[in-house]
Amino acid sequence: MSFTPAPEFTTRPTLSGSFGMSASTHWLATASSQSVLEQGGNAFDAVVAGAFVLHVVEPHLNGPGGDMVGVFATAGGEPTVLMGQGPAPAGASAAAYRERGLELVPGAGALAAAIPGAVDAWLLLLRDHGTWELRNVLQFAIGYARHGHPVLDRVTATIERMREHFDDHWPTSTALWGNYDGRMPELADTYERLAVSPGASRVERIDAARMQWSRGFVADAIVEFVREPHRHSDGRDHAGVLTAEDLAGFSATFEQPVTLDFRGHTIAKSGAWGQGPALLQMLAMLDGCDDIDPSTALGAHTILEVEKLALADRDAWFGDTGDVPLDVLLSDAYVSDRRSLVGDTASLGLRPGSIEGRTPFSPPLTTGTSGMGEPTVSRRGVVKGDTCHIDVTDRWGNIISATPSGGWLQSSPAIPGLGFCLGTRLQMTWLQDEAPATLTPGRRPRTTLTPTLVMGAGGAVTALGSPGGDQQDTWQLLYLLRTIVGGYTPQQAIDAPAFHTTSFPDSFWPRQWEPGGAVVEDRLGCDVIASLEARGHVVTRAGDWSLGRLSAVGVDDSGMLWAAANPRGNQGYAAGR
Repeated sequence: MSFTPAPEFTTRPTLSGSFGMSASTHWLATASSQSVLEQGGNAFDAVVAGAFVLHVVEPHLNGPGGDMVGVFATAGGEPTVLMGQGPAPAGASAAAYRERGLELVPGAGALAAAIPGAVDAWLLLLRDHGTWELRNVLQFAIGYARHGHPVLDRVTATIERMREHFDDHWPTSTALWGNYDGRMPELADTYERLAVSPGASRVERIDAARMQWSRGFVADAIVEFVREPHRHSDGRDHAGVLTAEDLAGFSATFEQPVTLDFRGHTIAKSGAWGQGPALLQMLAMLDGCDDIDPSTALGAHTILEVEKLALADRDAWFGDTGDVPLDVLLSDAYVSDRRSLVGDTASLGLRPGSIEGRTPFSPPLTTGTSGMGEPTVSRRGVVKGDTCHIDVTDRWGNIISATPSGGWLQSSPAIPGLGFCLGTRLQMTWLQDEAPATLTPGRRPRTTLTPTLVMGAGGAVTALGSPGGDQQDTWQLLYLLRTIVGGYTPQQAIDAPAFHTTSFPDSFWPRQWEPGGAVVEDRLGCDVIASLEARGHVVTRAGDWSLGRLSAVGVDDSGMLWAAANPRGNQGYAAGR
């Protein structure tokens, strides 16, 4: 099939060079990562430095108390998942929360906090695959936290939106953010204490910092603070349930990815404790469709319908259960059956697939748009904030895609003495016992964080990702179709008009859905949008440049490195040479 030709104009070039490439959702994180490469560090040193900078410069989008998922490959190596998603604490169960009178896990407050996983994951990656000392990696974040940085308008707007809530209910957040000027001295102190952790070797010093995090001064402050009741998004005050034992018992890990072969490439994602395999199912279904061009009326309709089917299966089957039937969900026969459900008109129902001998979970369905849970681009395209993303590759062939999130300033009260707050990832669990992602002690919430690594015949060729909650994989899907099938350059694919379905239950509190909903950028074109509406899609126009915050790095067929980043929001940048 032919694809709509890519426009010659791009908002910026696809960067090209042979030394190293960085791309992220904030220019200071990109610049810090590239600085590490310039000073002889590898991609893993660089990405860790950039990630800690993201905690400082995008505090409304992520923080040290949150989570992360990465997918990487060492030079000539196989794809590996960096798992920084902490599980539910021992005291967090569906029954215990129902006894508190809850029908959903709150979208804000410490009851929604999984065990923080991001910092331990970054330190594990640095220890096992980096080369730099922790103190050198943290110098960028410490400098910006101690001395200040340019404050994004969206950070200021988020603080203003939360100011009354802080003053009335979260006084520690007022103390931290009330007169915010870009400096975060408490967080600088926290990072400096981690940076000087003692040890006889680099590995021992990094492990000592991990211990300070999980068993030392950081853990002590977290445990003491969550005991105090505070306001949650359900309008009531609750104490948290995180304990010292919970924090001490968690360690980030490396895992094998789930993969799918698509048009001569292998796409690597996290396991079904995250939403990543849903992207693989989308690709598998589309591989047998006639028109998969996102820029045509039929192609856009087909993609939206396939997204609905895959996300329905995600909610019906995915979770940290150990028995998600991915072998069935990605099998040729099952995919063919699901593909046959794509009709000429928009489906308005939630249609999970059936697997012999098992009943799909049906989540409770309430209509609506968005709530207080995820500070992301709302399902109707209104920009409220987002998660973060960072990609790095180096001249030795190392490459990583990583999506940090959670622990944003509006998620929970700030913890005195640490300069950050806890995350709220448990809101992605259900309180129904039959759900595969039911709230269960020791199990990870079915996270939306879903970076991508694309492998070619000679190894990894693309590290890709985007913020955006549930939309992360639907936006990445368009990029993969346009580059792998349509022949677009990376920057052309990132710039191209985006769209996504909202016809599934939101992963974030209050977990509502919009039957038949489709959010589109106006640049998709009046004819295509009118055709979608005629087919029954409930279309929301989101403006010309509002959906997706993708970035990517990689290597082309000639061995030249490249990088590209999203222009939307005037914040994400790529750098390299």
